[in-house]
Amino acid sequence: MPAPVADLVLTGARVIDPETGLDAVRAVAVTGGTITAVGEAAPPAREVWDVAGSVLAPGFIDLHSHAQSTTGLRLQALDGVTTALELEAGVLPVAGAYARAAAEGRPVNYGFSASWTDARMHVLDGVPLDADGSLDLFSTHQALPNWRGPAGDRDVARILDLLEGAVADGALGIGVLVGYAPDSGRAEYFRLAGLAARLGVPTFTHTRYISTAEPGTSLEGALEVIAAAAGTGAAMHMCHVNSTSNRMIDEVAGAVDAARATGVRVTTEAYPYGAGATVIGAAFLAPEVLHRMGIGPRRLTYLATGERVADERRLAELRAADPGGDVVVHFLDEEDPADLAVLERSFTLADTAIATDAMPLVSPGGGAAPDVWPPPPGVHTHPRSAGSYARTLRWLVRERGVLTLTEALRRSSLLPAQVLAEAVPAMGRKGRVQAGADADLVVFDPDTVTDRATYAQVAPSTGFRHVLVGGTPVVRDGELQTGALPGRPIRSGDR
Repeated sequence: MPAPVADLVLTGARVIDPETGLDAVRAVAVTGGTITAVGEAAPPAREVWDVAGSVLAPGFIDLHSHAQSTTGLRLQALDGVTTALELEAGVLPVAGAYARAAAEGRPVNYGFSASWTDARMHVLDGVPLDADGSLDLFSTHQALPNWRGPAGDRDVARILDLLEGAVADGALGIGVLVGYAPDSGRAEYFRLAGLAARLGVPTFTHTRYISTAEPGTSLEGALEVIAAAAGTGAAMHMCHVNSTSNRMIDEVAGAVDAARATGVRVTTEAYPYGAGATVIGAAFLAPEVLHRMGIGPRRLTYLATGERVADERRLAELRAADPGGDVVVHFLDEEDPADLAVLERSFTLADTAIATDAMPLVSPGGGAAPDVWPPPPGVHTHPRSAGSYARTLRWLVRERGVLTLTEALRRSSLLPAQVLAEAVPAMGRKGRVQAGADADLVVFDPDTVTDRATYAQVAPSTGFRHVLVGGTPVVRDGELQTGALPGRPIRSGDR
């Protein structure tokens, strides 16, 4: 009986499947958005692509992308991403965000968590929740007076009810920016973790503190997450340990390792840069507490003007005038070998996923850049928004040898899929190159793949030859396919 004819076969690549350990030249067949065969011989196909000399791996799954515009996701696709999820900040209402993304179309798969900060702004400051689940609510309402502080029992109950309703609408978990509301109650955070455990979804936390000064150190913030996981049984994910751990990464890593060894469900992620990005009105950037991060105002770049913030007076002015304005925070000096060694140690923590914390593009003078391709001249964002995975492959794998190629691919694909697998059984078909898995695939040259984005210029990565989402090429022969919008929603409970 003749073999079925596949839609597409990719031949000659070094195929790496992080789950089975396969690392060999194989032919990969794709039909109807699914991998139908992985073998030494190529089955018959309507179309054959010779990809000899390349690596073929699962497409990258970004657990932490705020760049949810079509343009932002296209930059991520050119960096090998096939699924980009907004899980740290999240959104409310979730149903509206999914509906808007579906109506507009997305080049990669997408999904959202339920936003704790949006719920707090709504309950404590009366902020209306946009029907379409606007992702701008958090930055727009930074300056409101109540959402950062403690809430009474009745208000906490209302906040948790909103989050539970969002999970029922498909939210992938609960996004908890507790670092932006450090004066909110510990009891509320613990109750939130209990809710997540009951609903069977993870939490995604920006930890409460970024500091090496007692009290309120980065270690204390990490221990709060670990304690909530231990006390409730919830699956708790710590976002960007490279930045929130500050210079306490060794202590944080030791605590996470020990907790995992006892069965506590704590997962971690990091991105390969010595600078972060956030809103200038963030609580931890206030002039009177900035020193706790070990930096001064000159380590902040305000993106609307491109200026390095001169002093505390100027920082206070910008926070008052534009609290939701984007700023790059250079918490480590990437030119300093000692600082780079601190950053590298974030990736020696076992089972730390690669994520981006991708940010929206900012127009000259401030404000969101237009959602057009190619990005207009003069727009800015953090380079992690366009280059995190290529930088991982170039710097951490090829140049520094901190991670093997197989381990970097596992942390970029299989591991994030596993973080979500309990809440989203359908993730069992992602992060793998196996028959029956989703045909979310990346084909790249391991010797030349590189990031080109800098702190001064938005530029896509190069070296990713093909990127397929559900079997549809969104990048082919290194070129973005602007007519391709094959991204599909990922929701809790999907099978």
